[in-house]
Amino acid sequence: MNDRTEAVKAYLLDLQDRICAALEVEDGGARFVEDAWTRPGGGGGRTRVIENGALIEKGGVNFSHVHGDSLPPSASAHRPELAGRSFEALGVSLVIHPHNPYVPTSHANVRFFIAEKDGEEPVWWFGGGFDLTPYYGFEDDCVHWHRVARDACASFGAEVYPRYKEWCDRYFHIKHRNEPRGVGGLFFDDLNQWDFDTSFAFMRAVGDAYLQAYLPIVQRRKATPFGERERQFQLLRRGRYVEYNLVYDRGTLFGLQSGGRTESILMSLPPQVAWGYDKRPEPDSPEARLTEYFLQDRDWLAAAPA
Repeated sequence: MNDRTEAVKAYLLDLQDRICAALEVEDGGARFVEDAWTRPGGGGGRTRVIENGALIEKGGVNFSHVHGDSLPPSASAHRPELAGRSFEALGVSLVIHPHNPYVPTSHANVRFFIAEKDGEEPVWWFGGGFDLTPYYGFEDDCVHWHRVARDACASFGAEVYPRYKEWCDRYFHIKHRNEPRGVGGLFFDDLNQWDFDTSFAFMRAVGDAYLQAYLPIVQRRKATPFGERERQFQLLRRGRYVEYNLVYDRGTLFGLQSGGRTESILMSLPPQVAWGYDKRPEPDSPEARLTEYFLQDRDWLAAAPA
């Protein structure tokens, strides 16, 4: 590893530690179990999973650092000139599935790729973001989530948040359902138009913002009473999450195609989920409002006080 990769790795390991510690405190019951693993093709990681807690039904916060002689198709499909290069990929990826349907599912990841070939300059880029998937929508949660996202981007240019917010809306779209997976956030990839230090600083800003965005929402909603109706709706909506991750998610595809550890890659899937044939919520219900109002690609900050 060179100095750049070492610096990214040190940050990512610390980020994993900080997020796990904060989520354990918020849960108040369960703790993360760590599973260190090695990849036969090169590299390894630390998978950390929390289950059956007071707050979190299932969650995972994973660190991985893998390398190989040739980029897998998912990483080179939109950069064919990199096919055949050796690579290193480092990242932290997390998904939190709370038990209470009024607490949204959250996802975040930050990652660094470097592809090398003898006699040529290394090609590197950063990616990542965070997004929120509520089952019952609240405007103040959406505004808070996007305000933190905007603030994380602010020092890098006024155009950064709108660009990566729109990219998130576009990326986390379930094409076969023609609906967003959630209420968005930030998504960026192939980030190398700035110098390395600026790009790395932006990745850190996004990674550090996740807890600032998520924990206040959790604290507002985790004591909300719920019953079987809300639970069944949550399980149906989780089905959409599974469909997206297995069909479209680039990180899932990269992990599987690169010979990654299947248990770690699929830790993002919820523990319980349901599919019903052509299930539709009752008109004018909170369940109907989720798709009719909240699962729309809207500017949540447009009418909100700064």
